[in-house]
Amino acid sequence: MDVEAYLHRIKYDGPREPSLATLRGLHRRHMRTVPFENLDIALGNRIQLDPGSVYQKIVMRNRGGYCYELNSLFHHLLKTLRFNVCMLSAQVRREDGSFGPELDHMLLKVTLDEPWIADVGFGDTFVEPLLFVSGASREESGQRFGVANEGGIWEIFKQDKDGKVALYRFADVPRRLSDFEDMNQYQQTSPESGFTRRRICTRATSQGRITLAGMRFIVTSSGLRDERTLRDQSELRRCLRERFGIKFERKTDLSKLTE
Repeated sequence: MDVEAYLHRIKYDGPREPSLATLRGLHRRHMRTVPFENLDIALGNRIQLDPGSVYQKIVMRNRGGYCYELNSLFHHLLKTLRFNVCMLSAQVRREDGSFGPELDHMLLKVTLDEPWIADVGFGDTFVEPLLFVSGASREESGQRFGVANEGGIWEIFKQDKDGKVALYRFADVPRRLSDFEDMNQYQQTSPESGFTRRRICTRATSQGRITLAGMRFIVTSSGLRDERTLRDQSELRRCLRERFGIKFERKTDLSKLTE
C-alpha cells in the first residue's frame, strides 16, 4: 500500500499517530470522498477482495465499493498506521425486520484507550466512529446512531423522526478477510442478494448525503430532500463523474445501469 496515495485519495492531511483524533479524521474524510457503490455487479465485473485489487480499484481508479472492499482497505490503512484494529462480522437487518446471515457485513473494531466501531462501508450511516460501549450514541444530520447490547449480541441502530431501527447486529469476535470470501461471492451473484437487484452509489457530504439509486439522483442537505430522475446514459455518466468522481471510459456501456 502507498499510504501517501491513499491519504491523497481521501483528501486527508491531518495527524497520523494512532489516536482518536486521527481515527475520527480518517473516518470522516473516507465517508465524504469514497462512495459506497455496487456498480461493478451490474456491469458484470467480478469483485475481488485481495488487497492489491481493492487498492487499485479504490485508490488508483478513484472508485468506491461495498463493505468488504471499503472496510478491508480501511483496515489495511489503519494497520499500516499502527492502529490496533480487527474485522468483525455482522448480520444486516432486512426490510421485514429479520436479519441476514453471518458475514453479511464487515465492520471494524479499533482499540485505543477505549474500543471504537469504525464502518466506512455501510452507506447511510455514521460519519465518525462510534464508541463501542452499550448506550453510546452520537447525532449527525438529524439522525442519532447508537450502540446497544442485548443478551451479549451487539447492535448498531439509527433513530430519527420516524423512530428507532437496528441497522445490523454482531458479536465481538475477530474475523479474517478470508472468512468473507464466500459471502462476497454470494452478494455479487445470487438473485437473492440485494446487491444484484439494486444499483446504488452514495456518499456523505458536509451537509448530508448524495445518492444515485438506479436512475434517481437524491440530494439530502440540512434535512431537506431533493430528487430527480436522470434522462439517459449520457446524463448518468456525467452525474457519476461530477458528483462522485467516478469516470468510466467512453467505450464502457452503461446501459445495464439504466435498466
